[in-house]
Amino acid sequence: MKVALVTGASRGLGAVIALELAEAGWAVAVNYASDTQRAEKIADTIRQRGGQAYAAKFSVIDKDQLVDGLEKIRASLGPVDLIVNNATGPQPDMPLMEQSWRTYLDQLEFFVKAPLELLQAVLPDWRARKSGRVINIGSEIAELGNPNFGNYAAAKGAMLSMTRSWARELAPEGITVNLIAPGWIPVERHTDASQQAKEGYLAQTPMAHFGKPEDIADAVVFLASSKADFITGQKLAVNGGRTLL
Repeated sequence: MKVALVTGASRGLGAVIALELAEAGWAVAVNYASDTQRAEKIADTIRQRGGQAYAAKFSVIDKDQLVDGLEKIRASLGPVDLIVNNATGPQPDMPLMEQSWRTYLDQLEFFVKAPLELLQAVLPDWRARKSGRVINIGSEIAELGNPNFGNYAAAKGAMLSMTRSWARELAPEGITVNLIAPGWIPVERHTDASQQAKEGYLAQTPMAHFGKPEDIADAVVFLASSKADFITGQKLAVNGGRTLL
């Protein structure tokens, strides 16, 4: 059984991605930074459904924790075959003059540094096996450029460019790297969103409704499957038609 690591998987998109990968036959490392109860619940649900899971506690932005966490996953489930870079930190909405270089670095740590160090940690093994998959969870904001969100948009844009560069470099070795760019998919952290914000978003969405976490998870399962063996370096927008390139 192949092993998938889903970062930031104790809730939200990550939790649903972990559950659907398990349904598709993957053993899943449910990564989390602090919420043990939620992560163990996701792992327990997978096991109750007949799958294999391990709740992997480590901060993806701490290299020492990351390396130790991967070793524990290997001991529990086996070597990682797929990395889904989903983890994120706070996403402050702030005017340009309130932003600082530190606020940009905060986003880059999750969307560039963590994926880089995770890939570097597993790459020798992947190269030896001539296989491996990376699926980055990006955002439509990298292209739409939401105001007051330059730090987040810049980091997600960097993630997209990084995806394409890695894909070209690693393709000859049988390793694929792709990115899924969701729109606004309501999850737990959006419970305080105003009705005005929701209506404004949907007014610019051709399909005129919100997507579900399962829409993103289904795209991950596809890109992780053998049906996507010849797909690399691609951005798959899952946002109801809000971006068309």
